[in-house]
Amino acid sequence: MSQHHDALIYTMVIVSAADREMADAELRRMGQLVTFLPVFGDFNVDDLPMAAEDCAPLLADENGLDKILALITQGIPPKLRETAYAIACDIAAADGKVQLEEARILEMLRDALKIDSLAAAAIERGARARHATL
Repeated sequence: MSQHHDALIYTMVIVSAADREMADAELRRMGQLVTFLPVFGDFNVDDLPMAAEDCAPLLADENGLDKILALITQGIPPKLRETAYAIACDIAAADGKVQLEEARILEMLRDALKIDSLAAAAIERGARARHATL
């Protein structure tokens, strides 16, 4: 597995786990994203559970979130930073509601990845539109 794959998966995990519960819709969305996004084209989908589980002990560690954000920032090249933020927004929107904790993680990711505010707003709006229901 490559460093950018780990970083993207950790991005999905921290957003999903932000509210202390990884909803089924969020887990399904992770699998879907890993299956169809070009950035995961050379990733073995069967490795997703193990990669996601690798994030848990890091998160439980003291200052774990800061450490994971540093790993994400180091592991995602500038060319993929907006992609990472889009993936994070898709996970947050997957269960139909963005919890306060998830919004806070998204803000931290925006800052860590240096996502421009206009680009972030567009990415967030796109995620809301993709996950809208009647």
